[in-house]
Formats: sequence, structure tokens, C-alpha cells
Amino acid sequence: MLPLYLVGATGTGKSSIALSIAKNIGGEIVNADAFQIYKGIEIVTASPGSVALGQIKHHLYGALELQEDCNAARYSEMAHGQIEDISDRGKTPIIVGGSGLYIKSLTHGLSNLPPANHELRGELNKISHKELISRLEKCDPVGASQINLKNRRYVTRALEISILADRPMSEIKNEWEKHHPKFNGISLHRPKQELYDRINLRVEQMVKDGLIDENRSLPENISDTAKKAIGIQETRLHLEGKTSLEECIDSIQQSSRNYAKRQITWFKREKGFQNVCLEKKDDPNSAIEKIAGLIIPPHNE
Repeated sequence: MLPLYLVGATGTGKSSIALSIAKNIGGEIVNADAFQIYKGIEIVTASPGSVALGQIKHHLYGALELQEDCNAARYSEMAHGQIEDISDRGKTPIIVGGSGLYIKSLTHGLSNLPPANHELRGELNKISHKELISRLEKCDPVGASQINLKNRRYVTRALEISILADRPMSEIKNEWEKHHPKFNGISLHRPKQELYDRINLRVEQMVKDGLIDENRSLPENISDTAKKAIGIQETRLHLEGKTSLEECIDSIQQSSRNYAKRQITWFKREKGFQNVCLEKKDDPNSAIEKIAGLIIPPHNE
């Protein structure tokens, strides 16, 4: 069965809409959120609840322990196995999420970038930030103009790739991004203020549902990937007495809105997705009416 990709910014309502679609077309849902893949942070990541999980099969939610790291390569391997299994059973895989790189690893495959080289990385770490930028601008001026040069990690990785591949990192990236495979994809959008209001309300509901207690019970040694989930660091500051509850909520809301902006920017650049604009009045059923005509029937492969 041809998979369906349902993507969009946090707060657009992807999970509930995916559930309705799955019921209508005989599908199963595969997670494409970098943080909902972790077990133990269901509230902070707004993962589907027990009711939704009981109605339709969901895959790769709570699949990893918090101590485990994850990246696009590992996710891609896990997701491909689930997608193939669902298709083999005659169901439609519905890939749902907002983690752009994870989704692109499935639609386009992984970019052919050389893996990290610890010896070279050690040498680069000894160089000043200013010198790193200078060297990157010499070997890959295009790439240097496309990344945040204030972020040393980005600069180091771009320079590392250019050195190991013996060609500019931007050339490799451009070749990958020019590849436009056909796939069945829907990108959900909402008016900016409505989206922000939905995000703010959701964070308030997360706190009512036990977000603070969930964070209080987290182990100290969670992975670098897992600790990036919005709401973990903000709540830890509150638990340490450094911020009030109100400040904690405001911080999570702001971080979530900023993340939504980055997701919107990412998916605007992506080709192959059909855009669907939702309004405040749209519930999952009315959203499906807007989407239905855009979904390629399962037998058309």
C-alpha cells in the first residue's frame, strides 16, 4: 500500500486527523516525531492517549528508552520496517509528525554525508571559532552563507563534511535536495494566531494533565536527544526553584511557538506535499473532507 504522509507544525491537529483518516481508509499510524518516540514523556510530547491507541494501531510511540540517542538514520531504519509490515498486511501506513529530517529520510532517503570522524573533530575543536568560520568560507562559501555561523557545532560539522568528502558540503546537500520523488503527502496549516492560541492552550492542558509530575520522575541520565524535547529543560528550572510555574508555562509556550515557526519554514521548502489550510471551525471530520480528494487511493501505486 502507498504510504500517506501527514505533516505540519506542532499544534495543527495532526494526530487526531490521522486517527480519523486511519479509521476511514483502513490504515495504521507510524510516528514521525523525534520526541514522541520516547517512553516516559507522553505528556510533555503530547503523544496520543490511551483512547486513540486503543482504536487504531500506532507504531514507534514510546519505542525507545529515555537513555537512548536517536537520529534520522536510526529512525529511518525503524520506520521502514514498520511501513513495510503494515503494507504487507494490506493496510495503509500513515506517517504522522513534524520532524522534518525524519520525514525526509523516508521520502528522499538519507543524504550521502560522511559520518563523524572523531580524530578530525578533535583537531577542529582545538581551533578558534573565528578560524573555523574562515576555513569554512574558503572551502565552502555557499555552505557558509546558508548556516548559522554563530553556532560552532554547525560550523564544525559543515567543515568536517567538506574535508572528509573533499568537496563542499553545500554541493552534497544540494544534490540531495534536488531529488524530488513522488509520494502521497499532505501538509497541514492553520492561520498563525489560531495556531499560537492552540499551542498555548495545549501547554496549559499539559500542565493540568501532570506535566510537572512527569518531569519530576524523569531520570537524570536521559540522552542528549531526549532532553531536547520542549518542556523538559523549562520544567527542570521550575523544579529547581529558578522559575515560577507561570514563568515555566510561558517559557514552554514560547519555545513551542518558535518550534512551530521553524517547522512551517521547513515544510514550505519541501516539494511534493499538498497544502491543506484548516480553520478554527474544522474538526477531524471536516478536515478529512478537505483532505479526501488529495489522497491517492491505496491501490494506485
